[in-house]
Amino acid sequence: MNTAVRKERTDAAAVLVRRPGPQELHPVRTHRRRRTLELSLALAVPLLLVLLWQLAAAQAWIDDRVYPAPTTILADGWDRAAAGDLWPDVWATLKRVLAGYAIGTASGYALGLLMGSLSLVRAALEPLLDALYVVPKLALLPIFLNMFGLGEGPQVALVAATVFFFVWISTMSAVMSIPAGYRDAGQVFGASSWQMFRHVLLPASLPAVLVGARIAAGVAVLVIVASEQIAAANGLGHLIFDSRALFQNDVMFVGIVCVAVLGVVFSELVRILGRLLTPWAPRDRGRGQS
Repeated sequence: MNTAVRKERTDAAAVLVRRPGPQELHPVRTHRRRRTLELSLALAVPLLLVLLWQLAAAQAWIDDRVYPAPTTILADGWDRAAAGDLWPDVWATLKRVLAGYAIGTASGYALGLLMGSLSLVRAALEPLLDALYVVPKLALLPIFLNMFGLGEGPQVALVAATVFFFVWISTMSAVMSIPAGYRDAGQVFGASSWQMFRHVLLPASLPAVLVGARIAAGVAVLVIVASEQIAAANGLGHLIFDSRALFQNDVMFVGIVCVAVLGVVFSELVRILGRLLTPWAPRDRGRGQS
């Protein structure tokens, strides 16, 4: 009898009961708390670094003539913006980035789609493009200067060439990775070439393409700033390089902050656009996932 009782207790102990947690009971509240925590961390880390920088300058731990305090940089940036001295450089950089990004994205997506769909085109062009991809893009600036002369042409062409390779690679890889069953289903239903693109290739490849486009957005800002330091008479890159040569370190940091803000905003806009265009795709961040 004792043996039977022990067996019943053992069987009862083996039963697992899973109770719903806060994430299941209150998904909206949990989601809001998660987003609040993520936003707090995203703001707290840079804020602490800025406060540490301000403290180091105030306590003379660093030479504020070389590394001005954040308050000094902010005041100088405000004065230059109020006087209208900052906006021409910001606009010059922005219009070069937008023009080059549009050209590079359109050409990279078109060629990536073509090469991903047609194996013969891919076999003919991929070795050449792979060889060009590994060439540092700033090394192409002298060639663009010879082609377009001084002015906006070389800057826009350099950004377009940089963006092109990121979008081309992501597009071609995305199209090649589309399951064959998707294409077979389209053919079974008698889809035309346009319908195959509209209802199969585009929805299946667009999330990966937009990830490449978002990466290209940040890289485009980096490239244009480096290019403006070499061959431009205006722009944020020129402002940074010129102010450093004149030992105006506060102005130099104003330019660096503007570049950082421009890069973050541009990248976030591309990410938001990607969310709107691909609501069916998993989000690239953990926010809002339950």
